Amino acid sequence: MAVQKDINYAISFGDPRIVNGLSVHSKAFDDTYFYDGDDLGCDYTANRAFFRLWAPTASQATLLIYDTWDGASVVEVAMKRGEKGTWTAILYRDLKGYFYTYKVQIAEQWHEAVDPYARAVGVNGDRGAIIDMSETNPQGWNDERVPFSAPVDAVIYEVHVRDLTAHSYSGAEHRGKFLGAAEMGTRGPNLVRTGLEHIKELGITHIQFLPIYDYSTDSVDETNPDASYNWGYDPKNYNAPEGSYATDPYTPATRIKELKTLIQTIHEQEMRVIMDVVYNHVYDAYRHSFMKLVPGYYYRYRQDGSLSNGSGCGNDVASERKMVRKFIVESVVYWASEYKLDGFRFDLMGLHDIETMNEIRTRLDEIDPSIIMLGEGWDIPTELDGRYKATQHNAWQMPRIAHFNDGLRDTLKGSTFNLREPGFASGRSGLEHDVKRGIVAGVQYQEHLRSYAHEPDQCVNYVEAHDNHTLWDKLSLTSAHLDEMTRRKIHMLCSAIVLTSQGIPFLHAGQEFMRTKHGDENSYKSPTHINQMDWQRCAQFSREVNFIRRLIQLRKNHAAFRMRKASLIREHLVFEQAPANSVAFTLRNHANGDVAKDLYVLHNANWHPIEVQLPHFGLWRIEFGEEFIEQDDLILHGTLKVLPYGSIVLLNRGD
Repeated sequence: MAVQKDINYAISFGDPRIVNGLSVHSKAFDDTYFYDGDDLGCDYTANRAFFRLWAPTASQATLLIYDTWDGASVVEVAMKRGEKGTWTAILYRDLKGYFYTYKVQIAEQWHEAVDPYARAVGVNGDRGAIIDMSETNPQGWNDERVPFSAPVDAVIYEVHVRDLTAHSYSGAEHRGKFLGAAEMGTRGPNLVRTGLEHIKELGITHIQFLPIYDYSTDSVDETNPDASYNWGYDPKNYNAPEGSYATDPYTPATRIKELKTLIQTIHEQEMRVIMDVVYNHVYDAYRHSFMKLVPGYYYRYRQDGSLSNGSGCGNDVASERKMVRKFIVESVVYWASEYKLDGFRFDLMGLHDIETMNEIRTRLDEIDPSIIMLGEGWDIPTELDGRYKATQHNAWQMPRIAHFNDGLRDTLKGSTFNLREPGFASGRSGLEHDVKRGIVAGVQYQEHLRSYAHEPDQCVNYVEAHDNHTLWDKLSLTSAHLDEMTRRKIHMLCSAIVLTSQGIPFLHAGQEFMRTKHGDENSYKSPTHINQMDWQRCAQFSREVNFIRRLIQLRKNHAAFRMRKASLIREHLVFEQAPANSVAFTLRNHANGDVAKDLYVLHNANWHPIEVQLPHFGLWRIEFGEEFIEQDDLILHGTLKVLPYGSIVLLNRGD
């Protein structure tokens, strides 16, 4: 049926794949109609509004002006054909507060669509909004970013805007909104810090928000935002914020100003902001502006004429085409410039092409080289040659772009796709080698000890994210025979391995208090009560929260955990002898300029204590994990006994 739908749609447009004898998928079409100007969309001043649309397949184009988000048009202007398949219109009047769309004729049919380049939209994003962007800046808005040196210095915390403050005990006034996430001083049960205050207390450097661009009305209706929930991986308007997170979705400037207020507040708390972006697919290929304005161009197609569907969402965006690449690059640059964002996480990055990702990296470097790029480099079937895909396998072609290390994730907790399979931390034996590959950030450490990364800043180590079961829920399946206290220890062991490994550590919001989604493996549209951060649970697991806080501080205190080059890892990190189901290593000779001469790290995944022989470097002092060491001595040498599921770090000053 999908194939027939695509074919019927093509016929209804008079076969949109052929324009003036050129297939819209051909290099000749790209070369002929590529427009390199920077004025697509609406350019507003108080005296005039200029519009430029790229629609080379259209025989006519019309600009429609509305005075409300849902009423009839008040002005219709025939657009003039411009260069390289563009259409232009200019109105010499103050249009601030009005809305607009484009209408194009393709063969015998007319199709109306919101401007893909719209930077402000009305409620539910069906019309672009004409506003003065300078009026959306909160007081004190400036270009300054929090000082930051290298990606491996980051500790990333992934959270959904609504999840952060939706809970009734969050203490936030604007629960589930941008402004709620920006509130400081909030308290929950037992006066536990909540929301942004909690994240700051943990020591996080970068907050990564799940999608905050405008996503599909079918996911969340902005006129009734509390009626449904969605993660937001359903792109509708790429360059405007989502209205359900605003206190007033009907006033286009509100969502923009409130998002900027959130970003500014996070910067004031000396943290940075990463935006989760989803350019690999759109929510509905046929209802999106891309298809309505230039049918067939923006997507990949199979040989049989059906849409490619590596995304699993019905379509794959063809990032390799010139105007698609231009759109993606300019969109990222816009968010980085207008909203002062500090990083971008690319959903299903492996569906994109290498050239597009590298061009984004180059353009972001022109703004600020410290802006982080990371993404899911999975090798997913799509209609793009594997040599050109932005996958882990091709990481060597994408310097300073990081990939999520699913290898360490599944090694620690067990396969994501085999729900009851345990991992290293939960009792599966023989995985020491794979743990070591994560500890060295996936770089080539030895001939047989390597993964995909060429430098440590290409590796994001993690054990859970918004996708799939939380770690706690996974342990409830693999380790149900163990008591809760033991499962807590296993959980903490996983986090300790992530935070003491080289590369970039990543935490899922609530991981610090054993977040549960009550067994819901794919909660993308589950009710808020499943997805919200439970601040009662945060208070209940205060010991575990403090454990994560101490680990983050340990990582910040010791540069040895944050080596910036693979050559330094090979030089300074040495794996030590350790019993089965445990891993030990030293970070030697002031690694990366560390204040400590040597550090000794051991992770014990056994259900029983283990005894190890300490390296003969002199006296060792306990730096972290004293609760996992059986003896009471603060100064150690010779042998060391470590309790079950324990992680310890020892320090040798060299004195």
